[in-house]
Amino acid sequence: MIILPINYSKSEGVKEDMNTKTVRISIIGFGNVGGGTAEVIRRKREEIAKKHGIDIKIVGIADLKGVIVNESGLSEDAIMKLNTGEKPADMTTLEVIKEVEHEVMVETTPTNVENGEPGLTHIITALESDRHVVTSNKGPLALQYRKLMQLAAQKGKELRFEASVGGAMPLISLVRENLAGNGIISIKGILNGTCNYILTRMVEEGLPYEHVLKEAQERGIAETDPSKDVEGIDTAVKLVILANSVFDRDVTYKDVEVEGITDITPEALKLANDAGYVIKLIGEVDRNGCQKVAPRLVPKHDPLNVGGTLNVATIKTDLAGDITVIGKGAGPIEAASAILSDIIGIYS
Repeated sequence: MIILPINYSKSEGVKEDMNTKTVRISIIGFGNVGGGTAEVIRRKREEIAKKHGIDIKIVGIADLKGVIVNESGLSEDAIMKLNTGEKPADMTTLEVIKEVEHEVMVETTPTNVENGEPGLTHIITALESDRHVVTSNKGPLALQYRKLMQLAAQKGKELRFEASVGGAMPLISLVRENLAGNGIISIKGILNGTCNYILTRMVEEGLPYEHVLKEAQERGIAETDPSKDVEGIDTAVKLVILANSVFDRDVTYKDVEVEGITDITPEALKLANDAGYVIKLIGEVDRNGCQKVAPRLVPKHDPLNVGGTLNVATIKTDLAGDITVIGKGAGPIEAASAILSDIIGIYS
C-alpha cells in the first residue's frame, strides 16, 4: 500500500473558479496503480485545473483493506486510516460505485483473465450508475470488450483504457485521435517489459533463462509466478484489446496464437546476434486477422529493438507510414499518467 499526502481542504485545494469544473472520482483498487493515480493527482491537481479547467477530487477509495468516502475530497488522514486497516466507512465497493456522488470511476484492481472479476462487475456497475470509467484492468476488456463498449454507448458514457496496453505509451489514443484519418494496417511490438528484460540480459551476459528469471524476480521485475508474462499471456491479452479497439473485432485472448520465451537459449540468441539480429517477444495484430504472440528475429537497427523493460510498438498506416512509440510499459506512476490523461480526455 502506498501512503499518499493528499489533502483537499479549502485552504490547500484548487482555488474556486467559475471556469473550473469539479470532477469527482472514485478509485477502486488501491494497490500500486491506484496509489499511483492518487499521487499524480496530488502532484498535478492545480496545474490541471489551470491548464484544462477541471478540478479533480478523489471522493472515494475502495480496497481490500476497507472503504473511505468523503464527497468533499479525501484527506491524508483518511487514507492513513485505510492503510492501517481501519474501515471508516460502512460500505461495500459496489455501494461506493453506485451511491457516492461522482463522475468517474477509476478501476485499478488486478487483472483476472479467467473471468474478468471483480473488475468486470465494477465497470458494469459504474456504467449502469451513469459514471464514466477509466481503467488499467486488462481482464474485463480482453473478455467482454464489445459488451462493455455497447453498455457505455447506451448510457452515453466514456470507457477509456489507455493504461491497459503499454502503460505510459500513448498507443490507443494515438491511433484513435492523432491518426484518426489513417487506415491502420498493423500494430506490432514488445508489450511486456519482463520478457524484454530477460531477453536483453540473456544477450548481454550470455546467461541461461532460469538464471536471468531469478535475477528479475529478485529485482521485482518479474512476479513470483511469472507464467503470465513469460508464456506470452500478458502480451496476448494486450493484443486482444488492440484487436478489438482498433480493428473492431470481438475476440478474447483465447483466440490469439501464443508462444512464450521459456525455450529460448543463450545459443539461439548468440546465433541471432552473429547474424545481425536480436530475438524479441513480439505481439502482432493486423487488419487481415492476424493475432499472434511469438519470439521473432528483429534486425538490430529496427526501431523494435529496445532493451531493458521498455515497451515499443510500430503502427503501420496507409497515409502516415510507420509510426513507432517507445516508453515504459509498467510502473505505478507510468500507468497513472495514462489514467490521468484519460480522465482529462473525457472532458476535453
